Amino acid sequence: MMLARAIHFDESDRNVFHSPARTGEWCISGGFEFSDWSQADLSGKARQAFSNGWLGVETFGRVTFVAVTQIEPSEFDSLKQALAAHFVQMYGAPSIEAAAGVAEDELRHMVELCDGQDPNTLLTVARELTETGVKESFRIIESRDAGLDQFAIHGSLDDEPHSH
Repeated sequence: MMLARAIHFDESDRNVFHSPARTGEWCISGGFEFSDWSQADLSGKARQAFSNGWLGVETFGRVTFVAVTQIEPSEFDSLKQALAAHFVQMYGAPSIEAAAGVAEDELRHMVELCDGQDPNTLLTVARELTETGVKESFRIIESRDAGLDQFAIHGSLDDEPHSH
């Protein structure tokens, strides 16, 4: 089974999110956090989290990029319990047992996104607020396409040898 972990290419997530996810923590889309948001909620760092932040399931911080990797069943079960506890603490779910099904649904949604992707494939999320609620779309950046030049260009390509 595949899931995705937070990955950082630079320090930008520390600057754009109130609470950045920790590198390497398991992540889900986390769009449920915005289910009752309106345009008035979309400003500053909150807007950045809404627009393109994945949710870390350990720190409950946000991250821009996640990388697909294998997860063991025991890790999946631990994440389900942690997410269910988060639903109790933050959203008033009556019990961890009652929240476990919703937590598993959120994790399974992420498993479906990662299913069939090669390890280290990068994913991004984009959200918009529509009349019918939050709309999420996902972008897949295959590992062979994920050269660092997509994220930061240092120096010049003019120094490369040319063939004539």
